[in-house]
Amino acid sequence: MLGKSEAKCCVRCGEEKPRAAFAIKRSNMDGLQRECRDCMADYHRDRQIALGQKVRPRVEVPEGHKLCLRCGEVKPHAEWHRNATASDGLSTRCKLCRAAEGRAGHLKRSYGMTEAQRDEMVAAQGGLCCICLKRPAVHVDHCHQTGKVRGVLCFNCNTAIGKLGDDPDAARRVVSYLEGHAWKPTIVAQGVYRQPS
Repeated sequence: MLGKSEAKCCVRCGEEKPRAAFAIKRSNMDGLQRECRDCMADYHRDRQIALGQKVRPRVEVPEGHKLCLRCGEVKPHAEWHRNATASDGLSTRCKLCRAAEGRAGHLKRSYGMTEAQRDEMVAAQGGLCCICLKRPAVHVDHCHQTGKVRGVLCFNCNTAIGKLGDDPDAARRVVSYLEGHAWKPTIVAQGVYRQPS
């Protein structure tokens, strides 16, 4: 049995519980609510149902685990980011769900498209990069001047286009170089060069 300073009796269920089972309420003399957390949760749930609100089903969660509100899975605390402002010190969504939301948000903010639209583009390309036709298409490519999405490329091809500065003339010189025709301009006058055709 707990000592008087370590326990408190809930006015709703009548059970004597440890002080940690009661939420803080500074206006009360002992600094805790009169009802235990479980009774308050049941009261709140019943009230929401009476008001016609949608209520999540109660899930029993083992010690050291937490229910993800997005995917509905119970996962260990190691699968959660820290959140100092939350009552349990953990985020409301697991790491995997937060990462998925981050990717979806990046697509929407940067390119104005959803994951479904990106997946449609990848499927239309046969799942491969439009340029090399070897590696899987995973990076969205867009014009830096207009913002228009051109396609989905592999990392190397997307980086190559970025390094060329989206310049078609530079890309043509690369093709010419790779075909064995190095770009050697001829001097016509001082500071004036003629490019090979």
